[in-house]
Amino acid sequence: MAGSRAHSPHLRYSDRKGGLARGGARRHPTAAPRRPRLTARSPATRALHEMIALSRAQFDAPDEDEILRLAMDHIAAAGPYSAEAGYLNVGGDLVPSPQNGRTHALAVGRRVRELDGRDGDVTVTGRPWGQALGLREHGVLHGYLVVTSRSRPTKVERSLLAMLVRHTAAALSVAFAHRRRREEALAVHRLREERTALQRKLVSVVAELGYERAVHALMADVAASGGGEEAVTRALHGLTGLPALVEDRFGRLRSWTGPGRPFPYPEPDPVRRDEMLHAVARRAGPVRMKDRLLTLIRPHGEILGVLALVDARDEADEHTVLALENAAASLALEMTHLRDLAEVELRLHRGLVDDLLAGTDEASAYARSEAVGHDLHRSHYVVVVQWSNRPADDSFAQAVGRAASAVGMRSLLTLRSDHVVLVADDRPHARALYEALARETGTRSGTIGVSAPSDSLTDIPHHYQEAQRALDVRRHSRERYGTTFFDELGLYRILGPGNDYQELETFVHEWLGQLIDYDSRHHAAMVETLSRYFDCGGNYDETADSLAIHRSTLRYRLQRIRDISGQDLANVEDRLNLQVATRVWKIVLGGPG
Repeated sequence: MAGSRAHSPHLRYSDRKGGLARGGARRHPTAAPRRPRLTARSPATRALHEMIALSRAQFDAPDEDEILRLAMDHIAAAGPYSAEAGYLNVGGDLVPSPQNGRTHALAVGRRVRELDGRDGDVTVTGRPWGQALGLREHGVLHGYLVVTSRSRPTKVERSLLAMLVRHTAAALSVAFAHRRRREEALAVHRLREERTALQRKLVSVVAELGYERAVHALMADVAASGGGEEAVTRALHGLTGLPALVEDRFGRLRSWTGPGRPFPYPEPDPVRRDEMLHAVARRAGPVRMKDRLLTLIRPHGEILGVLALVDARDEADEHTVLALENAAASLALEMTHLRDLAEVELRLHRGLVDDLLAGTDEASAYARSEAVGHDLHRSHYVVVVQWSNRPADDSFAQAVGRAASAVGMRSLLTLRSDHVVLVADDRPHARALYEALARETGTRSGTIGVSAPSDSLTDIPHHYQEAQRALDVRRHSRERYGTTFFDELGLYRILGPGNDYQELETFVHEWLGQLIDYDSRHHAAMVETLSRYFDCGGNYDETADSLAIHRSTLRYRLQRIRDISGQDLANVEDRLNLQVATRVWKIVLGGPG
């Protein structure tokens, strides 16, 4: 308390072994000189206490910025000083403290960098004294403290400033050391985490490689066993636990392993099927379509079919995808091999059938048929197949071959410009081959013609014409799609190729000449109307519907036909001759169908 005597032991120091008594009594003349008194009120003592408190605060500070801020904020405790700027050495670069003033920032900063680690004078306007003092510890520069004074500092003030600089440098040295240790500990921790992550990844990679090798080995065994599509779907079902299936290019089921197979299997929609195939082909890897994960069997860009997993619960993971991709690759090789074999066999068959249809010597034909595993010594039928929406190419020929095999037909096969020809060793069933082909192609718009049986190889060219005649008659009939046998044609058998066309033309002209001339002059359709009338069995309603005309228009045309031709449709003989004439006109002479 000001004005009162303090009782602190620091108020003054006295000789406790025979010194002067309290109250100021003189000491013995031979005693040691008296020390200067340091009282609690003296500026030096207060400054010293503040330096000690500042030092403690700096060593407790959380970081280097706070240490430097404390030094700059308490610089006045050492004397008539002002802290103009402070800098920290961060990675070799002097970073200014946020406490720095803006007035002399550029000049002071430039001067500090010029000193290059040394202490030196700093000129600041209005301040007669200025120093840039390096904050060093054990020869390491941790930063700078730029100090100015309103007057030149005394010796004591310089000593206090030096103490503040040393304590600040020491605190910074400890703080930087702590930071380095934290950073090193953090780096070690990161390295340990990275090592642990790498170890886990390595374990995962090893497991993945093991699984992948197992999948490769399994699929290689499947391919080597020659089990085909059934073996692949069994293996894939075993690996994934999901139902596995193979469909052909047109969406018909070829193999299914696992529960849930639909009976009957849904008939594919050709348009939607093509859209789906194009959508999957545009994307890489397996694609999810509703409840299925599927991939294309596509060696060399050609789509041979689809391999799929039924995954209604969306359980597929990367292992499932890996198994599906490997199974598809194995199946692609298998199907490519089978297709290549089929193509080789097909070429051998075609060469033999081409020669049989053109006429060849029997000895050569028998020898070649034995080479391809077919017995030509039995009676044979020539079968001609044409489908309106399928060109007669290799793909269609293979479809015909598969359909024939599916119904138990043993046959040889070849291609013509617009149809496929089979030489079969048994009479085809009336509907079995047609139905099988409808399933293969996905459409019923097809026609099949079958010849009479051939007991001699030399007769096969003639029977080929019979099959073509049966096909033509079917195509020009009201029900143009289906199977027609030559030996069931009846009257139409005499209207085939090889007959006397001049006689037929004379017959047609005799009965239909006036109607044909009338149609030519007036661009009418009297002959076609008469032909449809006979095709519909004389039924007015059916005939009018087939011609897309009104019943009264049909009645008018029939009356005109009676008037123009002079023939009586009610007369049995006239009616028969007119009906035969319209058939000859349409089928043999190429009239409108």
